[in-house]
Amino acid sequence: MRKGAKAAVIGSVFAVMVGGAGYGAFNIVNALDGGGAAGPGGAEPAAVKSGPPSGSEVKDTSAAFFAAWTKGQAAAAADLTNNAARAETLLASYGAAHITGMKITPGKASGAVVPYKVEATVSYEGKSKPLSYASRLTVVRGVTTGKALVDWQPSVVHPQLKNMDDTLVTGASSTPSIEAVDRDGRVLTKEKYPSLGPILDQLRAKYGDKAGGTPGIELTIRHTAAGSADTSLLTLAEGKPGRLRTTLSAGVQAAAEKAVQKHPQSSTVAVKPSTGEVLAVANNRTDGWNAAFLGEVAPGSTMKIVSAATLIDKGLTTATGPAPCPDSAVSDSQTFHNLTGMKPNEKATLSESFARSCNTAFVKFADDVKDGWLNAEARDRFGIGLDWKTGIPSFDGSVPVSAGPDTAAGLIGQGQVQMNPLNMASVTATAMTGTFRQPVIVPLALDGREPARARGLSPSTVQQLRSMMNRTATSGTAADVMAGLSGRIGAKTGSAEVDGQTRSDSWFTGYRDDVAAAAMTQDGGHGVDASGPIVAEVLRAG
Repeated sequence: MRKGAKAAVIGSVFAVMVGGAGYGAFNIVNALDGGGAAGPGGAEPAAVKSGPPSGSEVKDTSAAFFAAWTKGQAAAAADLTNNAARAETLLASYGAAHITGMKITPGKASGAVVPYKVEATVSYEGKSKPLSYASRLTVVRGVTTGKALVDWQPSVVHPQLKNMDDTLVTGASSTPSIEAVDRDGRVLTKEKYPSLGPILDQLRAKYGDKAGGTPGIELTIRHTAAGSADTSLLTLAEGKPGRLRTTLSAGVQAAAEKAVQKHPQSSTVAVKPSTGEVLAVANNRTDGWNAAFLGEVAPGSTMKIVSAATLIDKGLTTATGPAPCPDSAVSDSQTFHNLTGMKPNEKATLSESFARSCNTAFVKFADDVKDGWLNAEARDRFGIGLDWKTGIPSFDGSVPVSAGPDTAAGLIGQGQVQMNPLNMASVTATAMTGTFRQPVIVPLALDGREPARARGLSPSTVQQLRSMMNRTATSGTAADVMAGLSGRIGAKTGSAEVDGQTRSDSWFTGYRDDVAAAAMTQDGGHGVDASGPIVAEVLRAG
């Protein structure tokens, strides 16, 4: 997922720079591994080694790197990496974060990967505590020199250093810590709910000084990526945490955490349609990023909720009106197809084509959909693209004004349309109730935030959308996933093709009584393959 967010600005104390040139570091590798063109006196250079480093090279290079690092010999350690300039900046400044007395214990290498444990002491203004963590490095072959070198990544210094410009900070915390509680007063911790780690950090950064606490002294990572807040690594002196009430439900959050663990690169959000309150947000990602709130990817056929509302509101058809489903459909010389195996039905209604997720049925309306109609429906009825103030950074969806084949693609959730699970859970909540209620994760009254406002849907459109989503959940593409869920239910499946992926992104959104949820799994296949079971599990808990 591409990252885009409204990020909090955090002050600084003793900072250790991890890097300054961002992802462009990989473009200057020839200058980083010490290669030369010719030997002494213009003689031909000695043949450089190629292929993976040998076991002895991995052992010797990692041992030499550890020895130099622990002795504070930053330049020598950096010369053993494939990015000496970046490595030296961090290694030489390690002590500025008040980390001393390092001891590194290597583990058994697995090929070129060497795990190790770091033990040290962090001291600041008379306070000291031991620091212990595990990380790993990889030994690679230098491109021009053929030498065995440590592949430089910020995680070599600490596993939670993710980006080249992240910093280590030791000092008085920029904001007091918080004790976050759910809607019923149950305490929410990173240990019990791992997905909430970055979110609790963001809540602390924004509301720590409003929750009544006092700062402590900590070793933290100050992240530079948009939407990221400080990550606390070690507390040297406890402050007083402030109590912060959230809209989350510990029970629904636990179910969401468990559900996303079944599929890598998955994210889900659950909201309460009657209030807009976020009940759960969970991510299973290697980068720890809150893709559920910040992601910007095509939502596939889950977008057909908005598209169907557009067709109904503009008088082009109704739920029981015609929406033929041919094998293919053409818009401005671009041909669109359905999923393999879908039988055509020239007499299909909109409800039937929606429940079967027929792309061509929607594409055939593209010539009748005027420029800006889809954009206006998404913005004015569903609140997409407005400035949501959820309480933490969020990307609030984008449905650009389009024409021609872009309109056809937008109607089926491809092209320039960008969403995340938060957006689609909100779309489902609006379709279910007819009222757009901007999602929030902390009460608006906490800091007087003004929510985004949209006019919502007419009762007739709501009734038709709910009937189509219920049909999808009971006899359409979502029926198997939603089986066994009682109460008032509805759903929409989706898959979005992505360049460079072998499979589509899996999307699913649905509701059950007063809970709406959406999920996305990158490279997860069809909606029912990965995201559908996630949403069903969350709805079952809600």
